[in-house]
Amino acid sequence: MQNGFSDTVMAAVRARFAHVEACPFEGRRVFFENAGGALTLNSVVETSAKFAAIPDNQGRANGASRALVEIIERAKADMALMMNAENGQFFVGESGTELLFRLIMNACLARKSGGQVLSSTLEHPASRSAAARWSGEAGLTHVLVPHDDATGTIDASAYAGAVTKDTVVATLVHTSPVTGMGVDVAAVSAAIRAVAPDCLIIVDGIQHAAHGAIDLAAYNVDGYVISPYKMFSRHGFGLAWMSPELEVVAHNALDGGPALNWEMGTRDTGAYATLSDVCTYLEWLGGEVSGAAERRERIVAAGAAIHAQEEALCDAMIDGVGNLAGLREMARVTILGGPDNPAREGLVSLVVEGVDSAEVVARLNAAGVRTHLRKADHYSGNILEPLGLAGCVRVSMCHYNSVQDVSEFLAVMKEIAG
Repeated sequence: MQNGFSDTVMAAVRARFAHVEACPFEGRRVFFENAGGALTLNSVVETSAKFAAIPDNQGRANGASRALVEIIERAKADMALMMNAENGQFFVGESGTELLFRLIMNACLARKSGGQVLSSTLEHPASRSAAARWSGEAGLTHVLVPHDDATGTIDASAYAGAVTKDTVVATLVHTSPVTGMGVDVAAVSAAIRAVAPDCLIIVDGIQHAAHGAIDLAAYNVDGYVISPYKMFSRHGFGLAWMSPELEVVAHNALDGGPALNWEMGTRDTGAYATLSDVCTYLEWLGGEVSGAAERRERIVAAGAAIHAQEEALCDAMIDGVGNLAGLREMARVTILGGPDNPAREGLVSLVVEGVDSAEVVARLNAAGVRTHLRKADHYSGNILEPLGLAGCVRVSMCHYNSVQDVSEFLAVMKEIAG
């Protein structure tokens, strides 16, 4: 089993990220906790330090201030290119969770006093809790569409069976952070709009963002939120996109200020600047793996290459590497969503019969393989409780991981599950 990338590209990719092979606190390790936060681009680290030292604010009559405004506008243009947004606006906030709450709150209040808010049981509580809270505040009925426990995802037919002409707001998750399975956002959106064309549709793209291209023009939705620290940038902010239909609804804003301004207070120019770093990285990667010349074409090529690399990693983990057995051959291992699932995006969640998942995570960590325990709590109970599980081990990969990383993981799993 080989990497999806050539050895040359693999080495160049890994060289662009901080702490690829070693934790600054614990030393050498394999990093399979990318769903909790991806590795950070070295360029993002440099950009963050640079802008942390700049004392000027936006909106002042000096050259430094004008330069900051230009950097923010450039970052928004880069995000429109990266996510293929043909209209609407981008803005940053406290976190991805906070932005999902804001968008869903304002969507519900804009459609208050009659109608349905449609969500699914697959969703992270960031969107599910927001829909539950603000549907009630707005006098709307909140309906949860059940996901498929066996596949760990939800398809358009499930939404089609629940949507009505009175569905005024809908929420969905692009990829589950527990099962790692993706959702066909364009198909779900089409199913909703076939019955409720004016429904405001808001997508949690936080888990999906690092695992392939985003194409807002194809999705036909009204809101899309990511957490940049899960897409090679840093902690401390979230990014939202809104359609023209959503950006005009009533929202918190200063009296007399710009009508379409959704940002509260002065933004961190450095946060925006790091988004341009992410865009630049994807353009570089797309150029390395394709002959594309246009910027968007390179970004699309990068998304395809990332998907292929992560598919190779998942295949190696499930089917084995060299003489190391894969998870499929380990009789005591169960893979959530099944071993053969085309919706998987760089993530394998598992349980080991007879070994508590917390112990599995601890033993992997002691052997230098970083993974994460998902418990049947308010974050993951919606996925795990129907399966009768108290917890699971989440092994989350990203395109800078290698098949050698997978080999080290499998060697430890052989001992744990043997």
